Amino acid sequence: MTRPRLVLASQSPARLATLRSAGIVPEVIVSGVDESVIVSDDPVVVATELARLKCRAVAHRLKSPDDTLVVGCDSVLAFAGEVLGKPADAQTAVERWRAMRGRSGVLHTGHCVRLGEREVSDDAATTVHFADLDDAEIEAYVATGEPLQVAGAFTVDGLGGAFVERIEGDHHNVVGLSLPLLRTMVATLGVRWTDLWRTPVH
Repeated sequence: MTRPRLVLASQSPARLATLRSAGIVPEVIVSGVDESVIVSDDPVVVATELARLKCRAVAHRLKSPDDTLVVGCDSVLAFAGEVLGKPADAQTAVERWRAMRGRSGVLHTGHCVRLGEREVSDDAATTVHFADLDDAEIEAYVATGEPLQVAGAFTVDGLGGAFVERIEGDHHNVVGLSLPLLRTMVATLGVRWTDLWRTPVH
């Protein structure tokens, strides 16, 4: 098939940067989906269903969906029996970090890819081991505002990178999009990963 148009149904700068660094320059269309509509104790259900909602919301707005790959993603952190998305406020972020420090959680990213009427979805999971921060470090980190913008209240590719001691699994998944999983998913829809490569426009 001819190289399809690729649309990222996400406003995440990290996901866009991940794709760009892998040679893929997507269009970005924000889904506008209300993330509070999916409630479950299962992180796989939450992440995957939200990814589907975002992907479908954007796909249904396209004039020519049959030649457009739409990629939707959503991430949550499974920690101590809870499913954690973005913290509601700074105090919540501080409390989360006080609980997470020196411990580990599992970052789940749901992926959904749609081409015309065909759709595939899956979840990628990566174990994240957090450093044992002191209270002053936690408060300084939360004061930057970064933890309020991301699932689990941390990043591995930003200021929070120094607070992640190690990961088990795909590094890119912690950023918000698993490149190996996405490659497999687009192949299922008949698209070769290397055919998506483009030269970025600077």
